[in-house]
Amino acid sequence: MPDPVDTAFSMVGCAPRLSRRHLLGAMLALGIMPVPALAGSRPVRVVTLFQGATDSAVALGITPVGVVRSWQDPPIYPYLRPALAGVTMVGLETQPSLEDIALLSPTLIVASRFRHERIAPLLEGLAPVVMLADIYRFQTTLEAMGHALGRERRAAILMMQYRARVVALRARLAAHFGARWPVTVSLIDIRADQVRSYLPESFAGRVLSDLGFRWNATARESSGVMIKLGGVESLPALEAEMFFVMRHSGSPAVADYARRLMSHPLWQRMQAPRTGQVVEVDAVAWILSGGMLGVLNQLDEIEAWLEREAVS
Repeated sequence: MPDPVDTAFSMVGCAPRLSRRHLLGAMLALGIMPVPALAGSRPVRVVTLFQGATDSAVALGITPVGVVRSWQDPPIYPYLRPALAGVTMVGLETQPSLEDIALLSPTLIVASRFRHERIAPLLEGLAPVVMLADIYRFQTTLEAMGHALGRERRAAILMMQYRARVVALRARLAAHFGARWPVTVSLIDIRADQVRSYLPESFAGRVLSDLGFRWNATARESSGVMIKLGGVESLPALEAEMFFVMRHSGSPAVADYARRLMSHPLWQRMQAPRTGQVVEVDAVAWILSGGMLGVLNQLDEIEAWLEREAVS
């Protein structure tokens, strides 16, 4: 792996006689953070075993040597394909291949306790393991991986960028809704045979809370990440002034179920559908991505909706 200091010499046009200490200072000023090898002088070779870890690695400027198959649009979510072209697949998030991981000679494995606690001793026999408790806490994942990879500065910059965008977007939302702000919200996932309502503790739920949305009554009274609703008679539990709606896949079965739901009188009588405040969003960005790049895509979609509203 090229020495990051030598690389920086060429980037900043410094003569090699400059001291390493002064050059490191220049690198920091330019936002360049050298990545320490995790095992002696071995290059950083990261295997990510859940989607949020893969997203976070790319956000931190690291290309994993191995990733697990995406839940939708396999093998890799479209927004990550340019960064992950040619990366080795190591199985499913729920069943990674230890043999394939071993062949990659990783220096770090990023896993989740929820998915991989049973195989943790086997993973630890292959490389150091960062084991995250929750796969949907994007800030925790980003900070833990930034620390493990020597990219703390980049992780901190990403969080500052996120907070700055949230502040700006929150102001735009307040201006758009005026005296009605903050409006109540429901985050809805339509599947082939059911509807799920995601809650404030969910991946995208935390973003909506940061933006200042007020959760509907059902969400405020519920705990966990999401609730599964029954048939159409359960639709009033979603009642809110604004709906963000995901279709869990592009399958005909999901499209048919969504069509039947949205044409039902109970759906049409709720406030968000009556006032045209139903925004369809990308399920990959809002639920499946699990990382900072997905979060930034969520903010992009809300901004795009506001821009459409401004010209309508």
